[in-house]
Amino acid sequence: MEFKNRLRELRIEKNVSQVEIAKLLNMSKMAISHWEKGNSEPCIEQLKILAKYFDVSVDYLIGFTN
Repeated sequence: MEFKNRLRELRIEKNVSQVEIAKLLNMSKMAISHWEKGNSEPCIEQLKILAKYFDVSVDYLIGFTN
């Protein structure tokens, strides 16, 4: 599974909005939307924050593990 799909899936499972994720990362909602559309991707530091927030590994987030 690609990062864009994994992020959306995790966000929906945790019942959080793109706005809430954007606030967590001090970014705009538009940036999160671009990630979920596959137009851009986060940097490694942002991936670490997301992994901790969703209690998953970075490898899981980027689709290396299931």
